[in-house]
Amino acid sequence: MDASPAAAGFPAKPNFKPLSASEISDGQVQFRKVPVPAHRYTPLKKAWLDIYTPIYEEMKIDIRMNLKGRRVELKTRPDTPDISNIQKCADFVHAFTLGFDVCDAVALLRLDELYVDSFEIKDVKTLRGEHLSRAIGRLSGKGGKTKFAIENSTKTRIVIADSRIHILGSFANIKVARNALCSLIMGSPAGKVYSKLRAVTSRMAERF
Repeated sequence: MDASPAAAGFPAKPNFKPLSASEISDGQVQFRKVPVPAHRYTPLKKAWLDIYTPIYEEMKIDIRMNLKGRRVELKTRPDTPDISNIQKCADFVHAFTLGFDVCDAVALLRLDELYVDSFEIKDVKTLRGEHLSRAIGRLSGKGGKTKFAIENSTKTRIVIADSRIHILGSFANIKVARNALCSLIMGSPAGKVYSKLRAVTSRMAERF
């Protein structure tokens, strides 16, 4: 027996076209403004084409640099396929201004589960003068060895900007990386942090 809606006397299910980003926002143009700190102005100029291309061509978002206001301005276009694209682009540009490389920050455009988490050393422990300098040194390690080891084992990217730390990755991976960094700030030796990292990451690998 045919149990389809048409056979039961109901009209066929309508086939609606997906709504465009312009229709979802009721035709209103969406804007985002991302301020550019003075020390990231020159790197932004050098990497402008690498930032502009994926935003304009892939995400279909208009982008320009406001030289007077020293900020990057973004807005949706009639052909923007998804309204969330503008926020992804703003997050991408913001990640670059925090100090991440374009090749790392661009992952924010392509993967939904990535984000940036930031915290300061003083949020973990109040340190001043030489104690603060030593803590920053412990986080990086000789030639950046410690930072690279944490990045590789947690599949994250880390930027240490003076006493501020930025981590790019998935929620679970950021948590593991942040715990490792906090242990180093609190004074744990790097070897102990490495062994704890190996144990946590192997457990995560088994789970997934």
